Amino acid sequence: MTYLIFGKNGQLAAEFIRRFSLDGTAWEGPDEAAADITDPAAVDRVVGDVRPSVILNCAAYNLVDKAETDRDTAFRVNADGPRNLARAADRFGARLVHFSSDYVFNGSKEDGLYAETDATAPLNIYGSSKLAGEQAVRETLGDRGLVLRLSWVFGKGKQNFIFKFQERVRSGAPLKVTCDEFSVPTWTGTIVPAVLKAVDRQMSGLYHLTNSGYCSRYEWAKLILRTYGFDRFILPVTMDSFNLPAKRPRFSAMNNGSLSRALGMGLASWEEGVEAYIREERTAGA
Repeated sequence: MTYLIFGKNGQLAAEFIRRFSLDGTAWEGPDEAAADITDPAAVDRVVGDVRPSVILNCAAYNLVDKAETDRDTAFRVNADGPRNLARAADRFGARLVHFSSDYVFNGSKEDGLYAETDATAPLNIYGSSKLAGEQAVRETLGDRGLVLRLSWVFGKGKQNFIFKFQERVRSGAPLKVTCDEFSVPTWTGTIVPAVLKAVDRQMSGLYHLTNSGYCSRYEWAKLILRTYGFDRFILPVTMDSFNLPAKRPRFSAMNNGSLSRALGMGLASWEEGVEAYIREERTAGA
């Protein structure tokens, strides 16, 4: 089995590559400049050359606020790109794993975590583009497409809350974190084994892939401080305090029960994921 990774420079792709390097799995990860998912010809050329068993779409436009004034780019990458990959997967007989987002929801649910069957209603351009992407994959591939919605992803890299929060802590600047924004911090170290098991079981369809439980960003930040041993005060504030261009859902925590049952395995809590990630980071830096 050969995996083809698009978007190999991101934190999720980095975890797949680390895992494949450890267990000897065959994979290809072309440079993003030569494998632009918004270019159908480039996608066909790469997929045709590699002839992968599975395509992993780790490429995404995830600048949530910038997307509000750059709608065309967000939709080219997050909607047209997945459609191009799905068509190539269909043409060359590959399976496609595509990653979507909890931002497809508007955060108004009041009776539990979001399930796959709940209605979608994005509040911002980024969320709308991600919803369009997952719909394109499902419409094009049917039972050869696997769409996994993720939330608050963190792993090795600089584009995640833990890295940015650490920088803020070390700068000595005052710490303000939202206390009315809730979702599920999800570790790439949890995502990758679940994806590979789903591929092994030839699963398809739409699932929520997160760590278990949920929290506010403020609770997440407090755990980060505690685990690293930082002695700093955090001021809890509301989302409105930051006056950001893109509106965010206040509660977008997703239920991972359907995926957990399909895989026959439990998914670690978000606290366990954060603590395991920080232990790995400390060990690597020792």
